[in-house]
Amino acid sequence: MRLLPPGARPLQLPAEPSGGSGHCQGHREGDGIHRGIQAGTGRQFAERLQEIIDRYNAGSTSSDRFYDELVRYTKTLKQEAERHVREGLTEDELEIYDLLAKDKMTEAETQQMHRAARSLLHRLKEETPPVLVQDWYRDSQTQQVVRSAIGEVLDEHLPATYERGLFTEKRDSVFDLILDLASHGRKWAA
Repeated sequence: MRLLPPGARPLQLPAEPSGGSGHCQGHREGDGIHRGIQAGTGRQFAERLQEIIDRYNAGSTSSDRFYDELVRYTKTLKQEAERHVREGLTEDELEIYDLLAKDKMTEAETQQMHRAARSLLHRLKEETPPVLVQDWYRDSQTQQVVRSAIGEVLDEHLPATYERGLFTEKRDSVFDLILDLASHGRKWAA
């Protein structure tokens, strides 16, 4: 249970913009935030938004400061939502790329990561035999088939600088993302 200052109401961002004056800009920004988070731009964005809201609800942030933080957050979210275009990837490929990338990469490694993300999605979604069969995430045997397919593609496409431990970590991160998407019936993984 969250405690609020006397007379304060918990902040709830609108799910849909409402007609009417005065709050249009806030509603448009709130709607964009919801769409960005729902599009899967990352848990860290959802967590950051929750931190901003929690500080406001706790009374530790003024309305003006809250609005400023929300505007900055919205700009950051918009930049992230457009990043896939700058990287030359689809949004789904960028999500995979972000999991595969390491802190310091050469331009050649970056391009290899782009190819790895593209190849992995192509293998999972389009090649035969199909990997993501109906309800694959419900059975440990089909989960292992998916994990193996991910490993095969990454083994072929990841740079040699990815030693065994890092390779396993990246493979498992991608698998966990795909499992999470499928078990929640989201995107292409379901």
